[in-house]
Amino acid sequence: MKDVCVSGLGALTPLGASLEEFWNGLVEPSLKFAPPSGCPQVGVPVAEIRSSEFITGSAVSHPALCDRSALLAVAATRSALDDAGLTADSCDPGRIAVIIGSGAAGVATLDEEYERFYRQGQPRLSPLTVPKMMSSSAASWISMAFGFRGPAFVVASACASGTHAIGIAAQLIESGAVDAAVCGGTDAYLAEGALSAWQSVGVLSEDTCRPFAAGRTGLVLAEGAGVLVLESAEHARARGFVPRARVLGAGSSADAGHLTRPCAEGMASAMTSALRAAGVPRTEIDYVNAHGTGTIANDLTETAALKTVFGVDSVPAMSSTKGTTGHALGASGGIEALAALLALEHGVLPPTAHFDAPDPACDLDCVPNTAREHRTRTVMSNSFAFGGLNASVVFGRL
Repeated sequence: MKDVCVSGLGALTPLGASLEEFWNGLVEPSLKFAPPSGCPQVGVPVAEIRSSEFITGSAVSHPALCDRSALLAVAATRSALDDAGLTADSCDPGRIAVIIGSGAAGVATLDEEYERFYRQGQPRLSPLTVPKMMSSSAASWISMAFGFRGPAFVVASACASGTHAIGIAAQLIESGAVDAAVCGGTDAYLAEGALSAWQSVGVLSEDTCRPFAAGRTGLVLAEGAGVLVLESAEHARARGFVPRARVLGAGSSADAGHLTRPCAEGMASAMTSALRAAGVPRTEIDYVNAHGTGTIANDLTETAALKTVFGVDSVPAMSSTKGTTGHALGASGGIEALAALLALEHGVLPPTAHFDAPDPACDLDCVPNTAREHRTRTVMSNSFAFGGLNASVVFGRL
């Protein structure tokens, strides 16, 4: 997959609405997790979408027409396209794909409408409810907003959605089906009903997220979007553009086991497939952005999977940025791919925040609390989801 390049990055996260804010927040963690307005559970919202800046002049004529997850995706896409210098006028719009991952699109819309229907006695729901809640909404709005007419769809594989979307987009480009693709993930899950559902699962922390640490008590939900613009090297050369990095390979697997209990073998299979597709030995991976949810089960299982793939004493430096950004579910793969790519670009590894004390069972180099300068040539980003759905992607320098 050495012909697939990364040309643009766009982030809209609790850390800010720009790549610079995102990166600075990762390497110097300071965000404090707190309950969203009206919700008792801890969560991490995006403070501001700045809708007028991102959607003026596009087909998204009013933010009320979009579910929040779609609006986040459109905003992050605007940033990524600006970074890549790519527009529908500068290429063949019929050969630009839009592949977006989302774990549960439309949750905010349903929560708002059910509030009006069941609690406030509104006799019927808004006619906009169905188009706003559709799982495909984000891909549709991006294609309409920016005029892209190639393949456009949403990938739904829970927390692996964003990483799966990146892998599929890269494969479409490698096959020659399209010249470029907008890909990544988006989710806006911080609604009262959705948070209550997650609370009942028993995996939410009551204060903060401590991936791989001894005192970890669970994950913290977040919202956001992370979007990449991928294109073939030939397409980039033709328009005189120098990309940021390469997509070397992607891999995925299914555990075919338990609905919620993670499986080390399945995780390892996805990583191994990504390495095989990339054509690089495991010893060339300099950094892994781990899934690292901060739950007891995930972090133990991911530790075992990493040791299986890289060797018990040879796992490269790794960190979980969920201690800083929270867990944005279907968006997390896109957001964490950005983190891995920026680590590759800057030669700095973002830390695992809130790492108060090591867990002897997670005996890896987790880059605890403080960012670290580190020579990086090749990096991996992992996403592992409920339902036993696993995805990994490998990026390299040009």
